[in-house]
Amino acid sequence: MNKKIIAALQLGSSADGTNATLARIMSFKQAIEDSKCDLLVLPEALLGGYPKGADFGTRVGYRTEQGREDYLAYFQQAIEIDGPEVQALTELATTCNTSIVIGVIERGGSTLYCTALFITQKGEVKKHRKLMPTASERLIWGLGDGSTIPIVDTTAGRVGAAICWENYMPLLRSTMYGKGMDIWCAPTVDDRDIWQASMRHIAYEGRNFLVSACQYQGPPSQKGTTETAPDKAWPADKPLIRGGSVIVSPMGEVLAGPLYNEEGLISAQVDLDDIIKARYDLDPAGHYSRPDVFKLTVDERARPPFSAE
Repeated sequence: MNKKIIAALQLGSSADGTNATLARIMSFKQAIEDSKCDLLVLPEALLGGYPKGADFGTRVGYRTEQGREDYLAYFQQAIEIDGPEVQALTELATTCNTSIVIGVIERGGSTLYCTALFITQKGEVKKHRKLMPTASERLIWGLGDGSTIPIVDTTAGRVGAAICWENYMPLLRSTMYGKGMDIWCAPTVDDRDIWQASMRHIAYEGRNFLVSACQYQGPPSQKGTTETAPDKAWPADKPLIRGGSVIVSPMGEVLAGPLYNEEGLISAQVDLDDIIKARYDLDPAGHYSRPDVFKLTVDERARPPFSAE
């Protein structure tokens, strides 16, 4: 029996901090159980927050003291892998008998990383650190390395994750296809129409199921969603992040969503046998790969900032 249920939970980080966001996730426990999902994907930077519009006081050539205070406040909302937030999510996964993929801001010493956590239904925890933060994200997040590009075995199938614009890195996609995956997870904050085209393309290119979970952040006029608007010109009634969570088949067909302008859970029943049928005429890591012409080398060694010899 290769039929599974995969789901995305769309919600946003609370302006009241990580504890409040975690409580909001837990409030969906009954909905998660009722969905009977084998895999649940949550958005990028959900725990710790995605500080849309913040500049952390950075200008070319100097930083402001207020910006340093802003970074400290952001750092204090980040989590640690062995911390209570992950323990709570582990209990949620085991109780609901589902594997969870969730975007968090992870502390690594004094550096922050945008990370996707994999928590299996058995309580096993693995992580993927975002390889390339986009644009101003590089002010606040460190770079991941090749040691955290796992494909994780779950009851839903073999699962991997690429965070937001990592999905646009062709060699990362090739790496993940080569490792063999059934379900591509894409935690994000990208709510643009073109993101939907990208998700359908990646599902069709990899011939895998795909679940993208996007944050929903209400408009500046709505309390409890974010502390600041991106700029003073941002319309008071326009959502900061409108969502767009979606589930796609290996043939690029939308199975659920996209969900916009509200929180919520979407799900779809899938048949893993459809992956094999889709790869009949295009297997990017098999008969369509042309290894006689192309070769991809991936350095999966950990690259810690300090190593004692």
